[in-house]
Amino acid sequence: MDSILTRIQASASSRDTSLLQELVDTVRPTHASDLQQATNRLRALAHLLATQPEWAQGLRDYLAGIIGQRKLVHLLTDTGILQNQGFFGELWRRLNHKWLPPTVNDDYLKDVFGQVFDRPDDYRWINGVDPSVWLALLRALRLPQRAWLREHGLGELLEAVQVLSYRISAIGLEPELVRVHPAIERFESPFLRQNAEVVQFTEAWRARLVDPQTEAPDARHIDVLLGQCEDIIGRAKRTASVQGVSVSLTRLLLRLTQSIKRLRAVLQLVEAPSTDAALPGAIELFGQLVEADNRKWSLSDLFQTNTELLALQVTEHAGRSGEHYVASTRSEWLSIMRSASGAGFIVGFMAMLKVLMASLVLAPIGYAVLYSLNYALGFMLIHVLHFTVATKQPAMTAARIAAAINDGSKKLDELADLVVKVLRSQFVAIVGNVAIAMPTAFAIAFGWQYAFGSKLAGAEKSLHLLHDIDPLHSLALPHAAIAGVCLFLAGLISGYYDNKAAYNDIAARLRQLSWLRRLLGEQRLARVTTYIGQNLGALAGNFFFGIMLGTIGTIGYVFGLPIDIRHVTFSSANFAFALVGLDYQLTTQQWVLSLAGIALVALTNLAVSFSLALMVALRSRRVSFGQGSALLGLVWQRFRQSPRSFFVPPREAETDGERLNPH
Repeated sequence: MDSILTRIQASASSRDTSLLQELVDTVRPTHASDLQQATNRLRALAHLLATQPEWAQGLRDYLAGIIGQRKLVHLLTDTGILQNQGFFGELWRRLNHKWLPPTVNDDYLKDVFGQVFDRPDDYRWINGVDPSVWLALLRALRLPQRAWLREHGLGELLEAVQVLSYRISAIGLEPELVRVHPAIERFESPFLRQNAEVVQFTEAWRARLVDPQTEAPDARHIDVLLGQCEDIIGRAKRTASVQGVSVSLTRLLLRLTQSIKRLRAVLQLVEAPSTDAALPGAIELFGQLVEADNRKWSLSDLFQTNTELLALQVTEHAGRSGEHYVASTRSEWLSIMRSASGAGFIVGFMAMLKVLMASLVLAPIGYAVLYSLNYALGFMLIHVLHFTVATKQPAMTAARIAAAINDGSKKLDELADLVVKVLRSQFVAIVGNVAIAMPTAFAIAFGWQYAFGSKLAGAEKSLHLLHDIDPLHSLALPHAAIAGVCLFLAGLISGYYDNKAAYNDIAARLRQLSWLRRLLGEQRLARVTTYIGQNLGALAGNFFFGIMLGTIGTIGYVFGLPIDIRHVTFSSANFAFALVGLDYQLTTQQWVLSLAGIALVALTNLAVSFSLALMVALRSRRVSFGQGSALLGLVWQRFRQSPRSFFVPPREAETDGERLNPH
């Protein structure tokens, strides 16, 4: 470290950054997570600068040369702030720059900054070290009061303030923002007013640079206007929860939030009465810039930040749907049972069609098309008839639990009550599906044999159906997990299209179609479009879920992959077909393995879809639940005290809870 500082002292007027990179390499810890090592090295550097004034002078002049000979404004206005382009354009740019980085412009401090802090995890130790350590290091440099900043940086700071202000004004006039908050057009916009104030502020500061005796301008009015801009952002997000949201609107609001936050930080540096007063804000901004530069090509950050509001709305729609799948009372519990029974009846016929389709001689794509149509149209019919498929519940109920966890007013006891309600609602839905699907399939197979004199599923097909649900000698459980992933994706798709229907006002747009009005008539058109507007998400989710179930097996066959799906309701129906197909001559092992397989397929379907949905719902709300073990312990305690309540609601619950419609 001594030799580096000596060489820096000898090259004080140089604009070459290689010595600065070498100094950072010396301070940088071996592992970014080793904060103690980073702290010790920074303290050692501060001690050397404090005891060797000539080295402090040399480093100070060297940094002044590097900063003063380059444009600072782009570092402050671009780094860590989304660019003005679409999501897919930014995605393509980051993909390209990952394998072929852009050229470095040595005249821009932004590019030099990325060369000095070139490790992708530098931000971890820089932000992890206590700010007091950085403060001690900067004070050891013995920076002059306002003179140094006025000479080397204040002009660039003022330019950055203006650039950020103009961008905020432009974003505030975007049609998409006006659409979700029309009041911007009716009243004087704070996005425009803040720019007028910023222009006056920067002009006053430039006059002060010429004549230091000029009175320093005040940014308090700008701060009030920026607060009003942030209020509009909050109202726009709340409006989006009702009217829907898009990735472009999410990106717009995020860019606006980032620009306002950066403008506040730069104004704080400009207004600081002394260099010492500016240091804490400068240290915080420095850490933010390093993190933003380190992660500027991160694809995960791009997806997380640009889809955050959309993910929240998707899970919010799922959460609202989840309220209909949680039975609090005996009547609601029975209602879910009846609804699930209807679905089980229809699944029995869907399973029959799939067996018949499998007997055809087709190309693989032909099977995929027929299976997909069977699943998709069948699931859509189940929804139209207000029936319930048990495995569709977890994606909805997980979002409901996440919303309850996010509600700070909910106590652990109340969360445990909700979990118990969810479990018994899920149990009765599975019982309703399987208890009707199995006898329905049995009746179909028996009737087919009586009517046509042949078995619906022959001996070979029946053995194959039994093997498919064997949890020990087949891939039934991994395939059930794949079906669980499909169920989770279907829940996201459903929420996405619910959001899309609200955001794009699908129902109203359909009512404007003259040819559709002539075809249906005014009253029928109103009923149909209202139904589509309210149920587009569920219909789309069921349709795409059917497509996934119908194509995954074919994809596995074509590519030679051991992938397929197992769904509990279809597995129970297939068991009934196999039972008739083998003339009821099943061994004890076949009985045990088949029934155990159906139970384990159900558990896997539910566990995978529920855990994935809960994880996404919690992350979309930025919620971390540290009381998971305590909640599980409380649920277990309730199970030991009253196991019956996990399957059947107590009679006294008739007066408690929410009244709901399981449809």
